Amino acid sequence: MFQLTAAELTKMGAEITTREIKQQPKLWQEAFSYYKENQKRINNFLSEVKDAAHGKIRVVFTGAGTSQYVGDTVKPYLSKVGDNRKFIFESIGTTDIVASPAEYLHPDDWTILVSFARSGNSPESVAAVDVANKFVKNLRHITITCAPEGQLAKAATDDAHNLLLMMPARANDQGFAMTGSFSCMALSALLVFDETNDFTQKEDYVNAMTTLGNEAIAREAEVQKIIDLDFERIVYLGSGSLSGLTREASLKVLELTAGKMATIFDSSMGFRHGPKSFINDKTIMFVFVNNDEYTRQYDVDILEEVHADKIAPSVLGITQKAAESNFSGDNFVFETSDVKLPDGYAALPFLIVAQTVSLLASIKVGNTPDTPSPTGTVNRVVKGVTIHPFEA
Repeated sequence: MFQLTAAELTKMGAEITTREIKQQPKLWQEAFSYYKENQKRINNFLSEVKDAAHGKIRVVFTGAGTSQYVGDTVKPYLSKVGDNRKFIFESIGTTDIVASPAEYLHPDDWTILVSFARSGNSPESVAAVDVANKFVKNLRHITITCAPEGQLAKAATDDAHNLLLMMPARANDQGFAMTGSFSCMALSALLVFDETNDFTQKEDYVNAMTTLGNEAIAREAEVQKIIDLDFERIVYLGSGSLSGLTREASLKVLELTAGKMATIFDSSMGFRHGPKSFINDKTIMFVFVNNDEYTRQYDVDILEEVHADKIAPSVLGITQKAAESNFSGDNFVFETSDVKLPDGYAALPFLIVAQTVSLLASIKVGNTPDTPSPTGTVNRVVKGVTIHPFEA
């Protein structure tokens, strides 16, 4: 797919999605350059909130669907490397906040609401900001979005209590499925809140991510061999931030195949507790293998267990050469960088493998990836949502 011409991909209904997956490594460099240019503004904003707040500050990552999974992915890693003296990191969907504000927002707690949004026009995204403004006494916002003309971006402009961070223009995906928007927003959140690694280390991570992302694109043929197997179900597992990533990987399968392939996600340890019943002889399983030496043991354990069951036709570990999984079965080993990425950053090149799986699976089931929902049941920007009036 990544080697086909635009005309060939257009005939398949896949030109937009294929291009937007392929361009992500370049977008990561653009996102990093934006961070570099705005680092002083970002640091000043966070310092002002810390100085004004009493006690710890809730940093609530929020969004709907894929945008929520940005928070799910970055939150575990940032809980380790963020400023834990002042911040408590959480990930809560806008859909949860809007539906039940009193169960997720605390009126007296200093809070930074970090809104992730591709368009910034989803009804829940706009409503979550409105509800939080009414409910939380000491509230600040960080808006990380891809569309300057979106409602969230416009609301953040010239608001001293709202830090607006714009993603690269091409991250505003035009395809149905979010790809570059997810990875750029996740990277930006990591760069903003990672206080353990200095600027040089972050730059090294982004350069390594770029190298690995390009490698994933170049090795499409290896992914195609897996897609050519006889299967109807896909499992994604991982630990730490890679556990959060499994939600996004799984969603891409559902979206791009329009539900023609069943999929499930879980943590590597949690999978045994019932969800493993999902596996049959038409199932392939992917495990994102963590580079942390302790955590990686649990990822390898579930790989070995399912491999030994001899039920699933393919069990694959996705891992780096710098910290190979030691799984006795098949691995997709990234080989082009010796920089051992922590799970927050490794999630993004690993995700390109999963996005490629979804793209090829969509073609396998006869779908058109750019418009995978022909009935219009699901839309690029959610429709049909009624936002009921709320008063704190």
